[in-house]
Amino acid sequence: MSGGQADPRIVALGGGHGLAASLSALRQVTEHLTAVVTVADDGGSSGRLRKEFGVLPPGDLRQALAALCGDDEWGRTWAEVLQHRFASDGQLAGHAVGNLLIVAVWERLGKHVDGLDWVARLLGARGRVLPMSAVPLEITAQVQGLDPLDPDAVRTLRGQSEVAATAGRVLSVALEPADPPACPEAIDAVGAADAIVLGPGSWFTSVLVHLMVPELRRALHQTAARRILTLNLAPQAGETRDYSPEQHLEVLAAHAPDLRIDVVLADDASVADQSALAKAAATLGAELVVADVARGDGSHRHDPERLARVYGKVLVG
Repeated sequence: MSGGQADPRIVALGGGHGLAASLSALRQVTEHLTAVVTVADDGGSSGRLRKEFGVLPPGDLRQALAALCGDDEWGRTWAEVLQHRFASDGQLAGHAVGNLLIVAVWERLGKHVDGLDWVARLLGARGRVLPMSAVPLEITAQVQGLDPLDPDAVRTLRGQSEVAATAGRVLSVALEPADPPACPEAIDAVGAADAIVLGPGSWFTSVLVHLMVPELRRALHQTAARRILTLNLAPQAGETRDYSPEQHLEVLAAHAPDLRIDVVLADDASVADQSALAKAAATLGAELVVADVARGDGSHRHDPERLARVYGKVLVG
């Protein structure tokens, strides 16, 4: 990325609330924003639609689209409609309106990317949303500590919902199929990007899974873009319970040892030992940037305005 570029082409990778927070910040920095989203969800409304229709799970894609809606009345209204869930005793109970809309457009057009582009146009979304893979994926994980009689035993868990909620310690994740086809448009976006943002989000099931798609991992390795890794504000119950910020970097390096990072971004209140984190970042080739990017309400969520200011300095200034 050339220094001082005012409107960089940015690709953000992740899923769920973490990616949504990043997108809400990044759309304040650039008009050229693409989200590349995990497609391994197997629970809730997404899991039901995936099983019934054989489509990509739409939930994380929906959240990304909602995050890209504008701040005017049109954007706010559509974001709320997308996120609305039906509450009833019938078959629609728990379904998000946005999930149903996305699947309906997919059925009409027959192509996942075309459908997402049409929904984005309807919403007036400030950016593009793409799946990381062209097929639905299943996450498997090696998890330790599930058997109280044998706490060192390692078991295999299957499915994003199971892995995200595990009471054990996740050691590693993999995808099935093991060599899934990447979304071609996502590969093109990474290749054309000035900057890549990975994280925040559920570390194993939303962040590291992007590195498990071989074509996507190669594209991230080969790109000339500036690569920024945004750390979570706190360990996640289940996936990364008791993980230090440094351990988050260690498991990333273990899953993608060839991936170089340029900047590791962390919240100052979330880092107990900046020296240790800076050393861990250096092993990835990265500079550590520490700033106040939390909401400050105890929610362990990033503040989009604060995050936007820091992204602006890291990516543009």
